[in-house]
Formats: sequence, C-alpha cells, structure tokens
Amino acid sequence: MMNTIFTPPLYIQRYEFVIDFVKKNKPKKVVDLGCNDCTLLRKLKFHKEIELLAGLDIDCAVIRDKMYELAPIPTDYLQPGDHPLTIELYQGSVTERDPRTKGFDLVTSIELIEHLQLEDVDRFTEVVFGYMAPVAAIISTPNADFNPLLPGLTGFRHYDHKFEWTKVEFQTWALKVCREFGYVVAFTGVGQIPAQEESIGFCSQIGVFQIDRSGGDAPRLQNNVAEEHLPYRVLYNVVYPSLCDSNIFQRTLVNEVLYWAETLKREWLEEIRGRVEAGGRGFEVENEEVGGEGKTDMGQEELYREGQSVCVPLVRLCSCPRVQALSGTVQRLTKFLLENSRVQLTNDGTAVVLVDSDDEDLEWDEKCDNTGTCSFLVSSMENEDWETELGQ
Repeated sequence: MMNTIFTPPLYIQRYEFVIDFVKKNKPKKVVDLGCNDCTLLRKLKFHKEIELLAGLDIDCAVIRDKMYELAPIPTDYLQPGDHPLTIELYQGSVTERDPRTKGFDLVTSIELIEHLQLEDVDRFTEVVFGYMAPVAAIISTPNADFNPLLPGLTGFRHYDHKFEWTKVEFQTWALKVCREFGYVVAFTGVGQIPAQEESIGFCSQIGVFQIDRSGGDAPRLQNNVAEEHLPYRVLYNVVYPSLCDSNIFQRTLVNEVLYWAETLKREWLEEIRGRVEAGGRGFEVENEEVGGEGKTDMGQEELYREGQSVCVPLVRLCSCPRVQALSGTVQRLTKFLLENSRVQLTNDGTAVVLVDSDDEDLEWDEKCDNTGTCSFLVSSMENEDWETELGQ
C-alpha cells in the first residue's frame, strides 16, 4: 500500500538512503541485519570501497532463495577490483552475540526492529551498540504518527510487526542508546511528509548513529573469533577476484596490454593504408614516419615494423590509462611481461611484437634504400579492371 503512494517506492528510498551514506562515508566493512532477500546487499556489492559485505537473517529459506545472486558475474573477472570483496551470509538472531560481527564500519537495520518482541529490543540494542560497536549504524523503522495518513490502514503496517514507535518513542530510544554506548545520532527519514503535517515526521523514520569522537578516537574491538562461541550458521561465502591475487593481476595486465597493443596496431595500419591510398600504387613512405626498424630505445613511442610483424613500444602502451594504472612504470611493465609467455617482446624487451596477419591487403616491401625510404604496395585495395588487363 505505502509503495503505491510514494515515488519512488518507500523501500527503494530506504535503500537509496543507505547507498548515499556509503558513497559519502566509504565504509570498508558493512553488515545488514535482517537482510531478507539480500536486495540491499546486491546493490552494495558494486561499491568498490567495500571489502567485506555481510548479511544476517533469522529466516534461512529467504536467504537461500536469493543468495547466489550475490555470486561474481563475468565482468568481475574481466575487470577485478583493487581489493577483494568478501560476501558472507549468516542465519541467526540479532539478539545473539557472534564475534564475526565485531569491528564493522557500518551496521544497517532497515525496518527490522519492529519485528522484535519489545522485551528483545534491549537485547538487540546491547548486541548492536555494546557488542558489535560499529563506527556507524543506520536504523529505520515505521513512524506510527504517519499511519493515520495512510489510506485504508488499520492497526500495524505489517502482520508481523510487534510494535510501531511514534517519532517521540523512537527518538527517546535512540538518545538513550547514545548516552549508554557513546554515540551521537541524527534523525531523518524517507517518505515525504505532507507540507501541512510537518510535525508528524517521515513515513519511515531513520536514526543515523555514529561513534562520539568528541573525546578522541573510540577504541575498536578486536575480532577474537577463535576465542568465542559462534552461534550464527554460515549459509554462503564468496570471495570476489581482485588484483591482490598475483595470478589475476598478471592475467588482467596481459589482457589489457594485448588489447591496447592490437588497438594501436590497427589504428597505425589504418593510417598507413590511408597514406598508401592517397599516394597510389608503389607509394613510398619515409622510414622515420612509420617508425622504421631498429628504433627500440626506451623513449621510442611510435610503432614500427620488423619483418611481417608490428612492434608496439612499451612506452606507448604505458601511456594507456588502464595499463599505466596497473603497471605504474615502463620498467615494472617490462618486468611483468618478461614473466608471461602470452606476450612476445622484441629482443631488447622494449616493445610488444604482434604478427601482422590481418594486413593482407598491404604488401610490405622488405627493401629500404639508403635514403631511409621504404616502399608499400597496394594489392586488393586498388580498384583495377583486371578483365581489361587480361584482355578479356
């Protein structure tokens, strides 16, 4: 019902609120309590700053139904992140302590607390803010003050809700959390309030809690997993490919080098074809203009020919943004490529050698005269009347 009167739907606004917070604050470790069908986790996994993404829910079936949608997709292997992303899903209760939930940068609890029995709320509070002690927490819950504005609603908004707090009740609870556990809170929400009902607040009220650092940096709890009982059951665990893995790094770098080398070769040959066509059959091009043979010093950036191969200098490849980001310097790029059999380098190791197999329409004259000039012949590209030539 509520999703039909808000645009975008209220649940999407809640997720977008969390995503905006993540974009701004860039937490590395995030856990979603009451993750349900993992919708929020699926959205958060695309944020490269996150290194650990965890979800917890009491309902095993609902997690199992969607958890494989969190698996890496082909682009994650083609373009791995700088750091590994680990995703962990657990079955368990938010009122139980599990040391694997300590030390997170952000805890989210989106429309969860109202599903707890009132007597369990204190336990939930102590587990989240006293035991888990995240740097920040986002807690959202329905605003009971808003209910009279929802057409056709009688009672609670969901059959499983055990209570629904008014704005005052929610803020009273939140401020008590701050006093007891050393946090500060900012109140906000989603679900735009009617202009004439500003005192009511948002349809879904949100408290953004952050550790109070006014007295200095708060101490972070250590994750002593081996020393404590682990009540949560692991349902799913996956580690995404990343450049921290040396094999993945090598494969990614080589793929980028070969891609850009082929791209530069193709562009260079197209330029040569254009010159040949403009000059006609037997058109001569000065050796230095096409990078002639033997120009393999570290400063050489122009492509050149060796026999029937095209050589792409590493200096030129290192100017490609992705290759430069991966390798850093020409010296490091050379070192990495010398260790990989997929890439053929010139004898002096300064250029990638590519066989000129796709340039069948351009005949290279092997003979260059002493004036520094090489000849290029056009075969299939020339528009000639072969029937006339043969006298037919």
